[in-house]
Amino acid sequence: MKKTIYILVTALLILGVNGCSDDFLSASSTEKQEAGAPAYEGAILANLASAYQIMLFDSYANQNYSSIPLMSDLRSDDIFKGGGDAGDQHQLYLLSLYTITPQQSLDGLWSIFYTGIARSNNAISACENAVDVDEDKLNQYKAEAHYLRAYYTHWLWKFWGNVPYFEEPLTEAPYMTRQYTADEVYAEIMEDIDVATTDGWLDMNSTGSDLGRVNKATALMLKARVVMYQKDQSRYAEVTADMAEIINSNEFELFEDFADMWLDQNEFCKESIFEVNHLPEGKTWDNGWQGYGTNLPAFISPSELALEGPDVLGKFKGGWGFGPVRQTTWDIYEEGDSRREGSINRFSPDNYSARFQDTGLFMAKYAARMGYNPQGDVDLNYANNFRLFRYAETLLNYAEMIVMHGQSPVGSLTAQAALDMIRERAFGTSNPIPATADNIKLERRREFVGEGMRFWDIVRWGDTSILTENLPEYNSVRTWNDNWKYLPIPQSEIDRTAGTEFALQQNPGYN
Repeated sequence: MKKTIYILVTALLILGVNGCSDDFLSASSTEKQEAGAPAYEGAILANLASAYQIMLFDSYANQNYSSIPLMSDLRSDDIFKGGGDAGDQHQLYLLSLYTITPQQSLDGLWSIFYTGIARSNNAISACENAVDVDEDKLNQYKAEAHYLRAYYTHWLWKFWGNVPYFEEPLTEAPYMTRQYTADEVYAEIMEDIDVATTDGWLDMNSTGSDLGRVNKATALMLKARVVMYQKDQSRYAEVTADMAEIINSNEFELFEDFADMWLDQNEFCKESIFEVNHLPEGKTWDNGWQGYGTNLPAFISPSELALEGPDVLGKFKGGWGFGPVRQTTWDIYEEGDSRREGSINRFSPDNYSARFQDTGLFMAKYAARMGYNPQGDVDLNYANNFRLFRYAETLLNYAEMIVMHGQSPVGSLTAQAALDMIRERAFGTSNPIPATADNIKLERRREFVGEGMRFWDIVRWGDTSILTENLPEYNSVRTWNDNWKYLPIPQSEIDRTAGTEFALQQNPGYN
């Protein structure tokens, strides 16, 4: 069921947020508020809403097709690029082959993430200048704003590594700031996460009128992803305790039917820790800086899919044919594992039009469905929510921390018990396997196909040798080296800062 979230709808209407065309380090729709001016609760909510809104923009980021899960998975071993041919969204083909260039980097994501930081900064500033705001509410708003800044910064850090960072509005020319190293950026992210996870500031779960807003579990899950990607052993014990805290809170459970979990009526279900709430309206081809829908379902669904039957609401429909799933990904599942058909659609060749790198397999979780985009520019406005954090990840994080990183179990909760819960939901009955490192890695892959997790896991585990491949039959011949952990900084940003004290240095391995 689609939720109308106050902070993302009412507050946005108050603010009148629309487009953004300023430089990436000065872009913000909330600069109307004078720095240091008193901020009443309405101003704080408006700034928060503006910061949250950026989460809705990735699938058509500054008029670029850059959905976060797809941009992540394209570099993994789960999918191919697909589409019409190699030249269709050519930059995405280069991304999948590790040959993307500074001239063709994902500058749409770069743009929206920096706008997200700027808007989060304004929300934090408003909190610091709050007037007549209840202390508990103000602490909640502070936690949300610091989380949002950490969230946008962490994507810049994962995609590009060595990036500019700023915490104050840049109000004077040249509207630039210095480039941080990846380790420095990590430290800034963790400072914000530590604020967001301050005891008592956020409830563990979001309910009622706060549904769809950041909760403590969300902040703890982002902390886990960032710490585990950095391989920061000094904080592994914290992450283990954090995962146990979420588990022992009894606020979340695995949803019984894996395939049905992705339906509109099961959004914000008991497994959901945080979802990006998409509404089927508002985006237009002329402006990627407005609206609430997502383009991802159209992008990843097979071209000219033919369906039969009188009742089609919720049934799969056609799209553009990007992101075909590899046969080797289908093959990782055991018979009877509900996650296979819940994650991957296998259509008869007679029912769709094959396109580039076709495998006959397509991602199912965020697939296009009948009735999920009833108005406007429909391919931009699907209502499928992006499940950013699920309870399944909490369980698998906990198991990994104990088995693979040598952490001690918390109380009586074992890694084996956490893994058993994942397996039992997948098969509908008890189906245990030993909680070894290899099995935890495999279950994590099986669980998160199509959710943008696989590539980041491969890199942080150091398993990147599997990314080199020679598959001429699928037009996928590529060689991994460690420079490809980070994308090239967009050439437009290199050029913009050239000759200044803030001149950006290109990431190693790119000309």
